[in-house]
Amino acid sequence: MAVRQLRETSTEEANHLTIEELADQTGLTVRNIRAHQARGLLAPPEVRMRVGYYGPQHVAALQLIRELQDQGFNLNGIKRLLEDSQGTAERLLRVRQAVAPRAPEGPAETLSAVELGRRFKLQEAEGRELLARAIKQGYLIPVGGDHYEVANSALLEVADEAVSSGIPLRAAMDVIEELQRQCESVSRSFVKLFLREVWKPFAKADMPAERWPEIEDAVERLKPAASKALLSLFQDTLGSEVDGALAEVTRRLSEQKR
Repeated sequence: MAVRQLRETSTEEANHLTIEELADQTGLTVRNIRAHQARGLLAPPEVRMRVGYYGPQHVAALQLIRELQDQGFNLNGIKRLLEDSQGTAERLLRVRQAVAPRAPEGPAETLSAVELGRRFKLQEAEGRELLARAIKQGYLIPVGGDHYEVANSALLEVADEAVSSGIPLRAAMDVIEELQRQCESVSRSFVKLFLREVWKPFAKADMPAERWPEIEDAVERLKPAASKALLSLFQDTLGSEVDGALAEVTRRLSEQKR
């Protein structure tokens, strides 16, 4: 939604919010709103009897600015995007939201340090060390006191399975961290492929408005396609590695019995 569009479009619903009411509705301060106006990010209010009144379009513009800031854009970058007549800001925001990590369904599991130690059969000193490591890696999030929110329930299940199988938690965490590094590398490869083959030709063509749905569709299909390819290859290679390892174990056992 461009600033120019906000200024040129006449609203069906009359502007009726004072700047204080606008601040209350959007969660911003009056100072923030005035700063956005001074930067040219927000259209001026409708002035009646020396009082400025704001409407739904101002609310929408401020919400968009906040969302773009949450996505990491600075105010100068936001201004350039808002001034684009093609609605680039909103389109780019939708694209980024399409690939953003999804929030877990249902309430996150919360455990105390004592519960974690008991669950994974840890001695006190080892428990403190691994707890600090899990927090640093983002697997656990402190929520006050000695309680921690589980950031990824699937990884907790993997840790449970490992310990139940007789694998020390420390060794399981080593493998999970290595897997995370490998996944980051694979993810970068897919992103580079998308940027090279899809985004750069689109940007070179000056981002025509009629092609934005095509870009949004390509981004939405990127994650499931990459996940499917990665899972399929992993299952195949894991099967081959397990088969090879068991074949070697069998060979050594057979040699011992000769």
